[in-house]
Amino acid sequence: MYWRVPKAVAALAVAAATLLAAPSAGALTLAPPKPNLFLGVSDRGTTQEFNEFAALTGKHPALLQTFHPWGNSLNEAYERWRETATRPILHISTADDQTLAEIITPQQIALGGGDDYLLQLNTFFATQGLPAYIRPLGEPNRCLNAWSAVYCDGTQRGGEHTSGWYKQAFRRISAIVRGGQTLEGIDATLAEIGLPPLNRTQGPNPTSLPVAPVSIIWSPLPGGSPRVKGNFPGNYWPGSRWVDWVGTDFYSQYPVWEDLNRFYAGKQWKGKPVAVTEWAASREDEPRFVKQLISWVVKRPRVRMLVDYTGFGAGNEYDPNLYPRTTNTLRQKIRRANFLPYADYNAALFPPLPVKEKKK
Repeated sequence: MYWRVPKAVAALAVAAATLLAAPSAGALTLAPPKPNLFLGVSDRGTTQEFNEFAALTGKHPALLQTFHPWGNSLNEAYERWRETATRPILHISTADDQTLAEIITPQQIALGGGDDYLLQLNTFFATQGLPAYIRPLGEPNRCLNAWSAVYCDGTQRGGEHTSGWYKQAFRRISAIVRGGQTLEGIDATLAEIGLPPLNRTQGPNPTSLPVAPVSIIWSPLPGGSPRVKGNFPGNYWPGSRWVDWVGTDFYSQYPVWEDLNRFYAGKQWKGKPVAVTEWAASREDEPRFVKQLISWVVKRPRVRMLVDYTGFGAGNEYDPNLYPRTTNTLRQKIRRANFLPYADYNAALFPPLPVKEKKK
């Protein structure tokens, strides 16, 4: 079955255009009204798993987080967002899904080598008018990620993979995907931070970039993996101008609450809404962890998003069916009304993509 947005919410579609009325790019948080927060879940490529998770927890997730490698089309994901009546979170990776080979380096992104894809994202969300959260290169301080600045032995990777190049790449992503500037304006913005102008290779540069109704999430681990100098969250901070939300990931296998508290209180991102962009229990049934996490969330008013990293099937350690006490505890804890099951202007209110005619 497909979850559908309540009929009462359909009237909000008329007002959705107000999200596109911003005169300039940036500072669009898409945060729910206080004291509410959005529930979310990871996208595993089918609506079936989304529906199963919603049934197990007794609540429809408002957000669906899709993980895509650099350059991937959004067409199939868009239909899942529509079918599940969710607002999307798009996590962008630079590693191939199958081979894990690096597609593009942070330096290449910063210098414009990936601008075709960034323009594609800007055009897609602006054209559809779909509000979305863009989460580029999450967990930069996790050594296993291709865009991390450190190796797992703690040494610096250097070259095209420094934290400095990561920050410049993030800034470029944010500026182009948000849009809302003329070509001269975006080039001036890039020049201001020491980066080359827009570099579209598949045709001429556009004369202007439309405003995309997107909110940018920066999301390191709360500590660092490994915990070495140069690999803590602040080492990857791109600056407030380029970030709308700060997020982090927190799993039952690594419950370092001191790191989570320190991250929440970070002075550099003080005042930004906070997202738990991934969380899960795994390997053991952990109802206590869920109680602690939900308690932590509700006591901190800046936390406005809580996204479960889950999956189903044999061999998946994040299958909630493996942890009945954990899942039941979560079901009980998210009953409260401020854990919102729907986001206004979710994808169910938007039309399907036009069908392309097959060439004869």
